Formats: sequence, structure tokens, C-alpha cells
Amino acid sequence: MYRVFEALDELVTICEEARGVPMTTSCVVSRGDVLELLDDVREAIPGELDDAQDVLDHRDQLVAEATEEAEKARTDARTEADRILAEAREQAQEMIAEAEHEAERVVSRGRREYADLTDRAAAEADRMAEAGRQSYDRAVADGRAEQQRLVSEHEVTLAAREEAGRILDLAAEDAHRARSDCDTYVDTALAEFTDTLESVLDTVGRHRHQLRTGQVGAAAGQRDDRADDGARWPDRASA
Repeated sequence: MYRVFEALDELVTICEEARGVPMTTSCVVSRGDVLELLDDVREAIPGELDDAQDVLDHRDQLVAEATEEAEKARTDARTEADRILAEAREQAQEMIAEAEHEAERVVSRGRREYADLTDRAAAEADRMAEAGRQSYDRAVADGRAEQQRLVSEHEVTLAAREEAGRILDLAAEDAHRARSDCDTYVDTALAEFTDTLESVLDTVGRHRHQLRTGQVGAAAGQRDDRADDGARWPDRASA
């Protein structure tokens, strides 16, 4: 490029020092010198300028092709995004359906177990109560028989009454203890069932939260869903 500027300076010098034509602004220059300098300029101009001129000449065509490519890429990207979003929604719906099915299955099983436990507990309570009543009746009958047998003896009669009372108290305590053990057993079984049901409801709430997050962010990135354990209960409450 240095030779180009040098040749241009020489052309300016030739024009400035050339002999002028009277009554005009024209001048007389050496044709050979000017043509030689122009050849030097032509040879010194880099080939990249010709390529740049070709690019300028085809600028509109290149811009149109680039625009078409960009539009095609944008259309393909939009189509791919819609497909991915549809797949994500379908997977989310499947996850929710599976979670709901699992919840229904667990709840149904829990109800059956609860009914079975309740029936068994009630049967056990009735059996123990009946055993207590029978023991009580036997004790009362034994006490009465002993009382009748010893009715003529005052001290023996008093002892029999005290023994009969003691036996009655023991029978009542056994019946009360049996009823308390039965209530404790039923309460424990219901607490375990409650824990299982809350775990299932937490799972359903978390999947619903994931679905809402995926629809808003277009699956922008999966966070660690367990980091939201503190928000699981509000999610379930809002459901």
C-alpha cells in the first residue's frame, strides 16, 4: 500500500508542475509518466480490494441469502423448541398421572390396612373385654359361693368379701389395661398410615411444582428439587 500513496503523490506533483494551457485551467502532462504511475498504482493495490468490490457488488444477494438462512434457522429453532416443549409437557403429564395413580394405590392400600387393623383391634378388645367379664363373673360367683359357705362365720365372711373385692379390682384393672393396650396399638398403626400418606402427598406436590416451573421456564434447567423441601407443604396446601 505504501507504493500506492507514493505514486499518488507523484501524480499530484506532476499535475502541479505541469505547464498550463493559456486561458484555461488545464495543463500539459507527460502521458507516459502518468500512465506508468497509474500502472504502479494498479499493481500496488492489493487483490483483497477487488474481492471487497466483488462483495460490495453482490451485497444485496449476500444479504438476502443471509436473511433467508437466518429465517430458516429461526424457523427450525422455533419448531425444535415447540417439539421439546411438547415432549416436556407430555412427560410432565405422564409423571403427574403416575404420581396420582401411585397416591391412589397407596391410599387404597392404607384404607384396607386401616380397616383390617381396626377390625382386628376391635375383635381383640371385645375378646379381652369378654375374658375380663368372664373372669369377673367367675370371681363374683366364687366370692358369693365362698360367702354363702362361710356366712355363719363372721371373720371368714369378712375375709371372703375382701378377697372378692380384690379379685374384682384385679379383673377391672386387667380389663382396663387390655383396653389401653388395644388403643395404643390402633393409635400407632394410624400414625404410621398418616406418615405414609403425607409422604405420598409430598411427592405429588413436588411433581406439580416441577410441572409449573417447567411450563414457565421452558425447561430452563432442573434445579435440585429437594432444595425446595421447605416449600413442599405450601405447594401441597395450595393444591
